Amino acid sequence: MKNGSGGTAGAGLFIAVGLVASSFVLGTFVLKYKNMDRYVTVKGLVERDVQTDLAVWPLRFSVAGNDLPVLQQQVEQQQAAVKTFLQASDIKPEDITNSGLSVFNREAVEYGNTNVGQPKYNIKSTIIARSNDVTAIQRASQKTSALVSQGIALEQEGCILGPIYSFTKLNEIKPDMLAEATKNARQVAEQFAVSSGSKVGEIRQANQGVFSVVDRDRAAEGADDGACGKTSDINKRVRVVTTLDYYLNN
Repeated sequence: MKNGSGGTAGAGLFIAVGLVASSFVLGTFVLKYKNMDRYVTVKGLVERDVQTDLAVWPLRFSVAGNDLPVLQQQVEQQQAAVKTFLQASDIKPEDITNSGLSVFNREAVEYGNTNVGQPKYNIKSTIIARSNDVTAIQRASQKTSALVSQGIALEQEGCILGPIYSFTKLNEIKPDMLAEATKNARQVAEQFAVSSGSKVGEIRQANQGVFSVVDRDRAAEGADDGACGKTSDINKRVRVVTTLDYYLNN
């Protein structure tokens, strides 16, 4: 490390220099001078598009009425219909599970007969399809009208109605993405060093940054819908930003 020459700009001088971009790699840098240090801070952004490898689809539905045994039969019939629908969509039987029932007794929790005429019981059921065959799940989710025609209306929970798609192989691509980000950041630093008559020295400090996985199309639009914008697309975009400080030598 060498001290800056006479006339070196004072502490806090900030130079922002554009973007160096390829299809998935960007770099930015900031030059900082301090009393004893002269270094460049480089941010390397790397993005990759991937396809998810796990789909979880909770199919929620309910029946309502006053005769509990009759409702039980209706639920069992609808459960069977949902399972038949899923298997007809190439989802394996072992990938389909029944998460159980919940029974709501209106009279037990509501007083004063404020809802006269409404059904006494409401039974909710959920069938879960969990599969690594994400395309089969996706195809099935696009044909739910077949269930509606049988009187089965799927219910939404929160902002999500349909499968939840996940990318579980992030650790497999992390090393390559970090290496690419670091390499690209170094190239940006070297480009600046050439223009400023300096040479890139050792790394002063490095920050890996945080990996994010979001729905690809929503990421392309620049949207941020929280959880709703990170689970509904079969295609994802993986993103990481690394920050590195390199010493600059004359």
